[in-house]
Amino acid sequence: MTDRDLLGRPRAGRGHGAAGVPEGLPVLSRGKHRRASEGGCFMEFASYLAGERWSDHPACTQPLLASLARLVNDSTTDDGRGALVPLVPAVVGLRSDDPRFDAVIARRCALVALPRAPIDEQRALAVGLLAAERMLARLDGRPVDGLSPEATTALAAVPAVRDWALAFAAGEVPRLRTYRKHAAPTAVRCAVQGTLAGGPADSDRALADLLSRAVDEARAFLDEPVAPVDHARWAEACALLARDGVPA
Repeated sequence: MTDRDLLGRPRAGRGHGAAGVPEGLPVLSRGKHRRASEGGCFMEFASYLAGERWSDHPACTQPLLASLARLVNDSTTDDGRGALVPLVPAVVGLRSDDPRFDAVIARRCALVALPRAPIDEQRALAVGLLAAERMLARLDGRPVDGLSPEATTALAAVPAVRDWALAFAAGEVPRLRTYRKHAAPTAVRCAVQGTLAGGPADSDRALADLLSRAVDEARAFLDEPVAPVDHARWAEACALLARDGVPA
């Protein structure tokens, strides 16, 4: 069977391992919830599936990726949020101590959102893309003034934005701690904002695509493959959640 992403397209690389959405999973909703009877967001259900305390900031997922999931969850319409459900088990176990991991996630978000975003958001995303490329180059011991072929192609499609961003961020390479605390989260936030600003007609689909591609990038980056959550385990967790709820 061809492995496809949640939008139905053939997926390159590792799959998410979700054979379908099990019955009993409560409907995703915006915001933070004390218990499942009040509803639950994307990361709260991921925390439950990981066997952690009910939380929208679980330890099972890289904080930057979890932030993206929360932003996408809260920015998606009530009608469209159900399309995110197949990705819930995909984020369980996606975390790493590798200092490059956040830059990899932020870079992918900027690349995905850049073509869709209006010009103001494109400028912020181009700066975020440059920062991620330079951080990865520094951590890899490469010259920081070069760009990957993928980034070069993406920026070439918006030459005025590229030139503005290069002038704005000329020679700038933040410290790793500063990058992870400020620049990477800003790039992720701008990617979501740019996706929304690109137009409401298909924003739900575009947001789901943004999260899906970031998850794929995170999985592909990890040296040790993360075992997908077994579908039977997911179904059992959902059944228990629907029957017993989450303890206060």
